[in-house]
Amino acid sequence: MESPSVKERKLYKWITVISIGVPVIVAILFGVKIPDVERLGFLPPIYATINGVTVVLLMTAFRAIKVNKRKLHHNLMTVCVGLSALFLILYIAYHMTSDPTVYGGTGTAKYVYFFVLITHIVLSIVLIPLVLRTYVYAYLKKFEAHKRLARITFPIWLYVAISGVVVFLLISPYYPT
Repeated sequence: MESPSVKERKLYKWITVISIGVPVIVAILFGVKIPDVERLGFLPPIYATINGVTVVLLMTAFRAIKVNKRKLHHNLMTVCVGLSALFLILYIAYHMTSDPTVYGGTGTAKYVYFFVLITHIVLSIVLIPLVLRTYVYAYLKKFEAHKRLARITFPIWLYVAISGVVVFLLISPYYPT
């Protein structure tokens, strides 16, 4: 195996910085409330829709690569990365302007909600370096490494996007009006 080039090492360092930095910054920003601003209560359905669109695009990109449409696959995956970044920005904006919404369900529904929520959060953190490294492998034209890692990244990303929609559907009846 050949050693990574300077360019590759820089990219891998950025992946590490972003993979650690994003969850830390998000956690810090969750403690920050912007005073005297209107609650951005219109955002949750928007970022749930972004997750839903991401599901459709991930599935379309998967199909595209299976029929050897590499350019379409690349373009769709680039849009998915962009949508994920947009989701994160909107999610942070909402939580910086709004008090947390308490889930009001009981019994089994409550356990299902928290299971889906916790797995969604944990896997979304795990997903950051997976997506970035998978994308960088393609960028560097290391397609075998890209393909190997994509087999892990794709189902996790799909679960995170789907579970994001499910979490929204479960919590939305409890949002303040």
